[in-house]
Amino acid sequence: MSTEFNECLREPLGEQAQIWIVGTREQVNHIISEMYVRQMITDRSQFSPMIPAPAQGKYMSVLIR
Repeated sequence: MSTEFNECLREPLGEQAQIWIVGTREQVNHIISEMYVRQMITDRSQFSPMIPAPAQGKYMSVLIR
């Protein structure tokens, strides 16, 4: 894992589970929308804002449940 990922994991989240989506901007948006349509999430705002991932050309978003 890169340093940026390790820094993200150090934040205290208690016992909350996390779902990380990493891919192109379009892939991440599509998966978030698909999870909303399938009613796996109640609101798209449950995901963090999309940020650039350490891999070139990739983005990521995190759902904390």
